[in-house]
Amino acid sequence: MIRNFTSTVSLNKRLLGFFAVLLATTAALSVVGIILGMFGTFLFNGGTGVTWTFLTEFPKNSNTEGGIFPALAGTTFLVLLMTILGVPIGTATAIYLTEFAKQDSWFARSVRFAVNTLAGVPSIVFGLFGVGFFIQFMGTNIDGALGTSSFGDGSLLWSAATLAVLTLPVVIVAVEESLKAVPRDLREASLALGATRWQTITKVVLPNSVTGILTGSILAVGRGAGEVAAILFVGVTYSSEVLPNAVTEKFMHLGYHLFVLSTQSPDVDKTLPLQYATTIVLLGLTFLLNLTAILIRSRLRKR
Repeated sequence: MIRNFTSTVSLNKRLLGFFAVLLATTAALSVVGIILGMFGTFLFNGGTGVTWTFLTEFPKNSNTEGGIFPALAGTTFLVLLMTILGVPIGTATAIYLTEFAKQDSWFARSVRFAVNTLAGVPSIVFGLFGVGFFIQFMGTNIDGALGTSSFGDGSLLWSAATLAVLTLPVVIVAVEESLKAVPRDLREASLALGATRWQTITKVVLPNSVTGILTGSILAVGRGAGEVAAILFVGVTYSSEVLPNAVTEKFMHLGYHLFVLSTQSPDVDKTLPLQYATTIVLLGLTFLLNLTAILIRSRLRKR
């Protein structure tokens, strides 16, 4: 009787394990299938529209014809400027929280609470924040101090600053987790050999966590590259026949250009091939950033 009971329990465990593996595998395959299905749909409907002419021409006839070169260039400029503004601040904050702040101090708890709160704020709220703080407050004061009228309006600079604030939580969390993954024994050994805390951070901690820092930063930048609502009021423009010559000028963006084609075009049906082709380029840019993160991480781990 005991043997039968044991056999029944063992069979139930095997069945439970089988269904658990089956459920997890099905979920993973579903995610991959959704991604492949989306990309396959876009390629089928707009793959032939992604040509060299489409990538290098300016839009024509109220965006119903022509290419996306200004939007592609504007998105690239935005991503680069956003990275310069956001990643150093996020990395410095994570270093402070991990290496300097007392974990149970009220200030460290307040910073972490603020980071978690920012991570849950809708992107449109960041857009309104950009208008109120960067344009109306900072831009107006800078114009008053310099005697100009360049900063008190929407621009590439304020759009990048808004996206930098939006991506800060992702950068901070990713970098902080990478720093925590470095064994504490390495820190203690460095301090025991006479190194200062700052020398320990720069010579021991950061080199051993650089893969996670770069990966998290690139993924955060990839998220910011596709955001539209956050820059809707802060500098993006409907159409442009020239590229921005300064960070204080307005610019075109791939995500906003897609929004314009699908909702504000004089003939939405006519622009449908352009919509699919623009989507392919935007997805390709996002995938390229994610692939870059994977390659950098793999290369640094081999070293």
